[in-house]
Amino acid sequence: MDLGWDHYRSFLAVVRRGSLSAAARDLDLTQPTLGRHIAALETAIGAKLFTRSQTGLKPTQTALELVPYAEAMAASAEALQRAASGEADTARGTVRVTASEIVGVEILPPMLAGFREKHPHIAIELSLSNLNQDLLRREADIAIRMVKPTQKALVARKIGDVELSLFAHRRYLARHGTPETLDDLVRHTIIGFDADDAPVRGMKGSGVPVTRELFAFRSDNDHAQLAMLRAGFGIGGTHVKIAARDKNLVRLAFEPFEMILPVWLVMHEDLRNVRRVRLLYDHLAEGLRAHLSGGSEDHRPKKPAKSAG
Repeated sequence: MDLGWDHYRSFLAVVRRGSLSAAARDLDLTQPTLGRHIAALETAIGAKLFTRSQTGLKPTQTALELVPYAEAMAASAEALQRAASGEADTARGTVRVTASEIVGVEILPPMLAGFREKHPHIAIELSLSNLNQDLLRREADIAIRMVKPTQKALVARKIGDVELSLFAHRRYLARHGTPETLDDLVRHTIIGFDADDAPVRGMKGSGVPVTRELFAFRSDNDHAQLAMLRAGFGIGGTHVKIAARDKNLVRLAFEPFEMILPVWLVMHEDLRNVRRVRLLYDHLAEGLRAHLSGGSEDHRPKKPAKSAG
């Protein structure tokens, strides 16, 4: 059977949502229609795709093997819609941007607002994830990344470097004191990762005992960590430029936790002559460069001067 994209879209929605009713709501379809799509797909491939469980519909092994291909189809369909949303040489249509959670929430909003004022006929989609989305599969048009892209079909521009360090709220330090050594630090309330140890993976050879058990608050969402830092929960790492906006956040100088990451702005080479994409790419390059090069106040506590004697 030659099934259309709608059947695979329905299949992917059920995998993601775990039920026919939830998937039908997402796709604005009736539940019977969605059920017919799944039944037709099962007939076409000659295998069961879902089994019922107490928590809903569970994908079979056959279904799990189909998921990457369905996701690739979904990415292509979305890219096609964006490409069809405006002519290549016009400032109208849709552009999809991907960035990390912290960059998307804390850095990009004023840049995107300024872009909208200049180009009111360009719609912006923002996908926030700490995983690098695949520009070759057109999961996004523009990406902001902290690692240098290696694929040859991508246009990449290094914008600058972002500095990360440890911080704590003044209120927390007033209650618990300021750690002076690494031994002091590990006895404090620390904010850190839950399951994804990528931010500290490179520190494993430093001798610093950074494990999940060290953290009193655990989350893989960088913005959740920043929110707890601002609330005075404990000590955590974040962007120096972002922390500098809050005079109550004090920088704690511990060398193993001082990091410099490159910031790359990336797009597929086929999109360099698509005007709406190029306009946003150049606008973000200018805005990110200004953000990274601008001065920031150092809020580290001042150590008392040594006696001359």
